[in-house]
Amino acid sequence: MQTPSDLSKIDLTQPQTLWLPDEAATTQLGALVATQLKASDVLYLHGDLGMGKSSLARGLIRALTSPDQDVPSPTFTLIQSYDAPAFEVLHLDLYRLTSPDEAYELGLDDALSHAVLVIEWPDRLGHLGFDDRLDICLELPDKTNFPEGLISGRIARLTPAGRYREEQA
Repeated sequence: MQTPSDLSKIDLTQPQTLWLPDEAATTQLGALVATQLKASDVLYLHGDLGMGKSSLARGLIRALTSPDQDVPSPTFTLIQSYDAPAFEVLHLDLYRLTSPDEAYELGLDDALSHAVLVIEWPDRLGHLGFDDRLDICLELPDKTNFPEGLISGRIARLTPAGRYREEQA
């Protein structure tokens, strides 16, 4: 199992598991993922409350905009927009959605052509979710998934889903 500092580049086309010893590593993972993003990419950030989804998104957004970019959690606004040089970044926190149909008002399908979507609590999209995406799951380590039997930090599982990053014929 590797940490983000062990990697010069993450291959977003392959499933992988990383150990994140602290919040700084979680932020660094976001920055590493950011270097490979393009318009129309969808990232689903999974994990319980306090697992670091917002820290990962903050690292990603700051890597694409500026290191001092203010990146508040969109828990109450549902969506925050950021202009990166090559595309727009939409950071969404869907925790407060009570029905998938509420997502229609967000205009995500229209934004997809020119933006990267970074979505916390993507399960709230239900049947309106995106098939082609990168899932990043943050979870606590346990005896089965942690190096050297020590239990601290977080585990990040990166899994491409659908046709994410497959060559289009």
